[in-house]
Amino acid sequence: MKLALDNIKVLDLTRVLAGPYATMILGDLGADIIKIEMPGTGDDSRAFGPYVKDESAYFMSLNRNKRSITLNLKSEKGKETFLEMVKKADVVVENFRPGTMEKLGLGYDYLSQVNPKIIYAASSGFGHTGPYSQRAAYDSVVQAMGGIMSITGEKGGKPVRVGSSIADINSGLFTAIGILAALNNRHETGKGQKVDVAMLDSLVAILENAVARYVVTGEAPKPGGNRHPSIVPFEPFDTKNGEVVVAAGNDVLWAKFCEVLGKEELINDERFATNPLRNENYDQLRPLIAEPMKEKTTEEWLEILDKAGVPNGPINTIDKVLQDPQVIAREMIVEVEHPVAGNLKMPGVPIKLSDTPGSVRTPAPLLGQHTEEILKELLGYDDEKIQSLRDEKAL
Repeated sequence: MKLALDNIKVLDLTRVLAGPYATMILGDLGADIIKIEMPGTGDDSRAFGPYVKDESAYFMSLNRNKRSITLNLKSEKGKETFLEMVKKADVVVENFRPGTMEKLGLGYDYLSQVNPKIIYAASSGFGHTGPYSQRAAYDSVVQAMGGIMSITGEKGGKPVRVGSSIADINSGLFTAIGILAALNNRHETGKGQKVDVAMLDSLVAILENAVARYVVTGEAPKPGGNRHPSIVPFEPFDTKNGEVVVAAGNDVLWAKFCEVLGKEELINDERFATNPLRNENYDQLRPLIAEPMKEKTTEEWLEILDKAGVPNGPINTIDKVLQDPQVIAREMIVEVEHPVAGNLKMPGVPIKLSDTPGSVRTPAPLLGQHTEEILKELLGYDDEKIQSLRDEKAL
């Protein structure tokens, strides 16, 4: 079956999370991802646990649908080989600190001379311009600097890191989007370009209404727990045996919620008749709707609220997510057979294309697993040439 990006060849120099996440997306959609790794060590995340038969589950979850070649870019022969590969490629992706590729003599300005059609994507902590450009960064640092920690956590509590590495992941998403935009432009112009994506920029871009609230009120938003800052009710409620999240995002849903609660008198109560009023009088409203929620189990409320058309859901732990019938039906948990680790479950492909659906076709590669295959296929090298590169420590 044809895949959406099966005519795109990507040279992937990235490691750890942001860059590999971007190239994983492209690989899931069919691009040929050639993961270029340092001989002997490879991607840093190969050393991140947990492990299955000495293989990193972290690495395996981010590097499916890729082929691995080891190449020493600090050696002259390694550089020469890489430049030959650039001539055959559509995209180069790297997430080194800005200036690293230039020091190697492999920056965008030079690569664009080697191949004017090349799309060069750089994902870094702070981008290739600005006063912070040369600073090192990891997800937690950017979550702190980007403001998202300052609005996350219990009301009155200290800022809290978001559970997933959202700065890295968003940077990966925006990098993939930038690459696709550049490829589309190249289709029209025949010319490549540089895609510069910063983790900090990517996090600022998703602050959503926190920025709007500050601009309008002049007050910096603070952690508010699980309550939505603008919509009421839009949060978890205790039940007889657990919790359920209710999201009544408009006045029609508010009325339906009141009806199933047996609190019809609240619908037109002048304190709560509109969302702005409910937000303004939250402290009065909360106990009036929270107490009735405790009278039934989570399972009962899920059924009742579903029938009423009020958005709701349980707070699932990860084990329950993997067993959720909707998640399973959408093939969002897939099994991959790794040559060493064996069978491994991981998230599937969230983009569902009707004619060219993405898929998880191959497991994450072993270090250098496809070195000879790639050099022969892409560059036409023979065994003697490949051995000479090994002898010169280029592979």
